[in-house]
Amino acid sequence: MLTKIKKIRLLENLIYIMGYALILLLMSMIFRKTIAIDNSYLGLWGILISTVIYFLNKKVKPIIFKLTLPITALTLGIFYPFINLFILKFVDFIFGNHLTIKGILLPLFIAIIISIMNFLMDEIVIKPVLKKGK
Repeated sequence: MLTKIKKIRLLENLIYIMGYALILLLMSMIFRKTIAIDNSYLGLWGILISTVIYFLNKKVKPIIFKLTLPITALTLGIFYPFINLFILKFVDFIFGNHLTIKGILLPLFIAIIISIMNFLMDEIVIKPVLKKGK
């Protein structure tokens, strides 16, 4: 029973990481001057970047959200995408030349798309997979 749960969690993690990688690669193709991902090593950097974003979204984002809850409440939720923007900029800082994100508005749009993708992944993919696993 425990191995089945571990397999489902692993599948969930891989789905999220591939979703982040897909969104980032699509955005880097659409907005070439705003976001650039290093294509060397057959896309390894895209997978590493999406893995770090996934980890930060699962572990660090809830803490940042709780710390910025008063600001988010005062702005009626408008501040929430800025948390994702902060995570993107932080990952840009971590990866240096392998990920370049310029500006604020288009990366904010990318952060909003990542938020929408998270919601859709939860509702359309992850929850049905978890229900089938139980």
